[in-house]
Amino acid sequence: MFFFFDYNPLVAIIGDIKSSKQLKNRRAVQIRLKEVLDAINHEYRNDIASKFMITLGDEFQGLLKTGASAIFIIDKIEREMYPIQLRFGLGVGEITTDINSNMPLGADGPAYYNARKIIDGLKASEKKKMESKVNVRIEVQGNPDMSELINTVFSLLTTIKETWTPRQVEIINSYLKTGGTQKDAARILNINQSNVQKALSSANYYTYRKAIENIAKVLSDIKEDKGV
Repeated sequence: MFFFFDYNPLVAIIGDIKSSKQLKNRRAVQIRLKEVLDAINHEYRNDIASKFMITLGDEFQGLLKTGASAIFIIDKIEREMYPIQLRFGLGVGEITTDINSNMPLGADGPAYYNARKIIDGLKASEKKKMESKVNVRIEVQGNPDMSELINTVFSLLTTIKETWTPRQVEIINSYLKTGGTQKDAARILNINQSNVQKALSSANYYTYRKAIENIAKVLSDIKEDKGV
């Protein structure tokens, strides 16, 4: 057991598009983001306490019943929105208001306070050249040491993601959409299987995937009905 809670934990996720005002196709990006969030709401509907939706301009948020799928949701949003750069704040804690399952607006409590604190902190740290590169952070109410450990892994994952090329992301997406088989990904992309293997290897994708799977195992300890 990685966490112990004396409250009913939920996972608030707040995401934000970096430098959104500088985007030439801002409207098209917002439309694409809505499509991606709609797909997330369908695919992960059993884990979602309050659906993901765009809230403030280029910001979006949602609420999860469990931490198990949090990192996979973030990973999918990032890849589907590539090359648009995003930042994410994961706040784990209580929700002290009623929850509307159809929209996250109006819900309040430490889970959202933590997520908001992270987003504001990421924006501030991006202006400081000495800060470590990271676009995803977590803060778990009452668990600062575990939060920092997970954040160290997030920093390393950001380093890997920053090396990915558009072609590598395209191959990774095809690989995942075909059920994780190099042969099927190669067929869809009309390339040799060896090209898929080389792209995944040079992108350090298997290392990246193993890391997020391990994070998911740790975060799966966060459940709505735990510790109460």
